[in-house]
Amino acid sequence: MIDSPTILVIEDDPAVRVGIVDTLEYAGYQTLEAADGHEGMKLALQANYRLLLLDIVMPGPSGFEILEKLKKSRPGQAVIMLSARGEEQDRVSGLVGGADDYVVKPFSMKELLARVDAVLRRTHERPSPAAICEIKGTTLDLNDGRVIFPDKTQMDLSQKECSLLRYMIDSRGRIVSRPEILRQVWNLDPERVETRTIDMHMAHLRSKLGADIAACFITERGKGYRFVRPEEST
Repeated sequence: MIDSPTILVIEDDPAVRVGIVDTLEYAGYQTLEAADGHEGMKLALQANYRLLLLDIVMPGPSGFEILEKLKKSRPGQAVIMLSARGEEQDRVSGLVGGADDYVVKPFSMKELLARVDAVLRRTHERPSPAAICEIKGTTLDLNDGRVIFPDKTQMDLSQKECSLLRYMIDSRGRIVSRPEILRQVWNLDPERVETRTIDMHMAHLRSKLGADIAACFITERGKGYRFVRPEEST
């Protein structure tokens, strides 16, 4: 299991929800829960968690509506859809909408735990491009945590700096907000952490990378950061 992550369960059936929560907590996970689409939407967009178990049909916004907004505000968020619907179109809609898996009710708790473990293993490694990449003659070795410059001098990177680099490079040029970085790289609740922390870490990382690589980090005022490779900026 990956460092006891928190799992958010959005399910309107009390018996099903309690059964899932009890099973997850017995297996060692931490949990958050919501009983309808209104509270579910709020927690999905604001809470700090690693995986979302999302029912489709419930009072308030549907699971598909929550998934749509979630994928716009928190790209990369792991989601497993839960539904009594077994039709192919519903499964396709969920997966095309960005869900990582789709479990049809009724399901055994043993099966659900297996699906949860599998998705967490996959998505834990999601923000990771090639372990070694080269930009403008500078090599970023994200396994060994070092920058190798064209003149062969080297600079060490911390594990967190490597994780930040991985996430930014894998963002493929999109704007990554400070709250997203706190959630996905630091696994922290942005409501409880001063986002200036990200700016300080970014400035320190830029200073280590040198002017050529630092120029690839674009600050989008009031929005966050983008990582743009030199060949993509023209």
